[in-house]
Amino acid sequence: MAQIGMKKGVLAIVAGMLVVSAAHAGGLERSGYNIDLLFDPSDYAAEATATYVNPQRELNNVTDINPANGIGSNGIGGGSTTVEDTESYWAPRIGVKAGLGDSIDCMADYSQPWGAHTNPGKNWMGANDNIETKVESDNYAATCSYKWEMGPGFVRVIGGGFYQEVSGFKDRLVAPAIAVAPLTGIGRLELEGDGWGWRAGVAYEIPEYAMRASLVYNSKVDLDNLSGFIDLTQFAFPTPFGPIRGTKYDVSGSASMPDSLELKVQSGIAPNWLAFGSVKWTDWSQLQVLEFCPATVSPLTPCTSLDLLYRDGWTITGGIGHKFNDQWSGALSLTWDRGTSTGVGTQTDTWTLGTGVSYTPTENVELRLAGAVGILTSGESGPTTHNGEVFGDEVTYDFDNDFVGAISTSLKVRF
Repeated sequence: MAQIGMKKGVLAIVAGMLVVSAAHAGGLERSGYNIDLLFDPSDYAAEATATYVNPQRELNNVTDINPANGIGSNGIGGGSTTVEDTESYWAPRIGVKAGLGDSIDCMADYSQPWGAHTNPGKNWMGANDNIETKVESDNYAATCSYKWEMGPGFVRVIGGGFYQEVSGFKDRLVAPAIAVAPLTGIGRLELEGDGWGWRAGVAYEIPEYAMRASLVYNSKVDLDNLSGFIDLTQFAFPTPFGPIRGTKYDVSGSASMPDSLELKVQSGIAPNWLAFGSVKWTDWSQLQVLEFCPATVSPLTPCTSLDLLYRDGWTITGGIGHKFNDQWSGALSLTWDRGTSTGVGTQTDTWTLGTGVSYTPTENVELRLAGAVGILTSGESGPTTHNGEVFGDEVTYDFDNDFVGAISTSLKVRF
């Protein structure tokens, strides 16, 4: 009866269509975590999704405010005061689900939950702060649920674990106070690490009415083994005895990818109509100042840091879906994401309007196409005090309301 009810309430599928709406959330979020496939009523299902996101953040009125390491892109005041900061990216996801009897469902999936890519280049006034920064991740997860009848529906208890790999690099101009061409160069920090996490949650479903409410917690992932190198071989340290060429040396540190808590709700509200919404909290505030040092610190092998100064993220989505006929369904959503920047960086609030369609040519195949357009709200970046210390004192800039667009395609096969 529950299987029949869920098929009649096929509107439930559209709630999972709009991952694209939150694909450019704050912090280092790319696609985050998603276990919607676990709720598919089929005995077996496989799904592949690819999301393309194109943020268009532009920095204006850029000013290099730290003359101690040279001014601008050439150390003596050169460089553009307006620059495109962001790069587009793809966020893939692949998952498989199996029903093990009447009570147990399990899924395994691969995703890239975290990432970032800014690439203003080396010909701008802020080259001493950033030339290019890129973060990538790979997440391998297994999640299961156990369900039993309660009232008109049934309850699920959800649990699982995941293994995560995170890597990235940052390039910036390194220059002395008196810039001479042989003494200037690009320095690179490159890191990688891995760790484990877990998830737990509960859900209640009434398939006859396409109703489901779920609350899922995802733990943080401690990257205690973050390691890599700093490459200063393009730079020479000025000394009283002449310049000394920099070296490439190993560094290490630690960080934690954030834990999160998400509430999702959906329900049929009229024949062939569904309302859905979600609220998610992400603990980005644990990423403040990340320091990376060699085993032995010296004037020629200094430490460095990534100064993020994030605050917690909140993402709220609401929407409505409609089943047009047995083959076509559609949905529309509005998402607000609270920016995580606290004076340094460009991550302000984001508003996103998403829409999508689902086509089911047969009972076993479902194709989805979703798109989103949004606004990255305006703001500014500059010196910010944290725990009595000033950060963001390399460069100042501001930015207007900017555009972000995204498109997502997916294929689901049930059998």
